[in-house]
Amino acid sequence: MQYRMYVDEVGNADLGSSDNPNHRFLSLTGVIVQLQSEARVIHADMEAIKTEFFGGHPDEPVVFHRKDILNAQKAFRPLMDPDVRNRFDAQILEKLRSWTYTVISVCIDKKAHKERYAVRNVSMTLRHLRHKITVVW
Repeated sequence: MQYRMYVDEVGNADLGSSDNPNHRFLSLTGVIVQLQSEARVIHADMEAIKTEFFGGHPDEPVVFHRKDILNAQKAFRPLMDPDVRNRFDAQILEKLRSWTYTVISVCIDKKAHKERYAVRNVSMTLRHLRHKITVVW
């Protein structure tokens, strides 16, 4: 069986900002789906939602960015309408409940990292950890 993993980060690897409570943490999250399920179900569902709410177009694809969705910015301006927002939220939650996927996440406390490993930066540590982790399905 083949899998696809989508990875995204919240925060940045800059240790200089680790004393600021708003920039203290770096989180990496991966969502793992079966390739067949992603191709047949998830992708089709996401494209249908994009088309219904935002008029998705292949030359200007809608990319789901949390900040833009929450703030109803860019392609997500229709979400300024509370009725549209409620319908969109309900559909997304319904799909998240119906799909089969696995979520893995790691959160790094950059302040603690800086205090413990004064020489290394977070990016170096992540590269080091990547070589130590083996995932078997």
